[in-house]
Amino acid sequence: MHRKQILMSGSTGFVGKNLLKYLEAKGYALTRLNLRDEHWETTLDKRSFTTYIHLAGIAHDLSKKNEDSLYYEVNYELTKQLYKCFLKDDEADLFIFFSSVKAVSDEPESIVTEEIQPAPKTVYGKSKYKAEQYIMQHLPQDKTVIILRPCMIHGSGNKGNLNSLVRLIKFNIPWVFGAFQNKRSYCSIENLCFIVNQLLQARDIKSGVYHVADDNSISTKVLVSLIAKQLQKKIIILNLPQSIIKLIAKFGDYLNLPFNSLILNKIVGSYEVSNNKLKRALNLKSLPISSKEGLIKTISHFKNE
Repeated sequence: MHRKQILMSGSTGFVGKNLLKYLEAKGYALTRLNLRDEHWETTLDKRSFTTYIHLAGIAHDLSKKNEDSLYYEVNYELTKQLYKCFLKDDEADLFIFFSSVKAVSDEPESIVTEEIQPAPKTVYGKSKYKAEQYIMQHLPQDKTVIILRPCMIHGSGNKGNLNSLVRLIKFNIPWVFGAFQNKRSYCSIENLCFIVNQLLQARDIKSGVYHVADDNSISTKVLVSLIAKQLQKKIIILNLPQSIIKLIAKFGDYLNLPFNSLILNKIVGSYEVSNNKLKRALNLKSLPISSKEGLIKTISHFKNE
């Protein structure tokens, strides 16, 4: 059994459920913290923990149903409160905060590294970055504080964009974006859990911001073909002119339609993330699962849904 006493917020979400199961299998003692409980701080008044893993937050909402203030209340204010509890906890020596690459940029012009000056455009990204700034401005000398910025995480139980692609191919809908050439980074839940375990065991990692992604990027066009192969479906790829598709997306912006420039960028925009800093810090040559292996595992979970 590990001696670490871990406090985890956000354990009911996709990442939280997988990480909780993974760490418990490794022998760690975990306590779940529900930040929706208005009396959650009383839990910390009575107990101490060696490690705080903060996952709870509100993700980006393409439907724009959430008020902007809610993002700051949850992603910034609650993070700030929990971080203050960590700083006061004499037994605590490690704080892991799950931010996002969206705190850096929504449409990067190059590979996203930790050296890029953040310029988030969405309220989600801005609220995450504001939480990062508070943490970095209050770094303790005798504790380790790690801010993780994962890119799009996928795995069993994920209901995000990857699942939408799988449904599209299941219904034999042609892929009309064949003319777009892009590269996107993904992060398998297996690699993410592995990284957290490595951080829990690390002794000399420096406090700071670290990006989390699989080792290699992949184009959406290749991903679509990969999904079709795993589902044993024949996908029709059409090379419609980019100019026409972009024009349709602009009409969507103007008329507030489901297909707009934001959605188009999510589908065929490039978003490559470097994980080199994290691998150097943990003395890793590569992550356990390749991008292709991780995506195949995730797709296999969607087959019967």
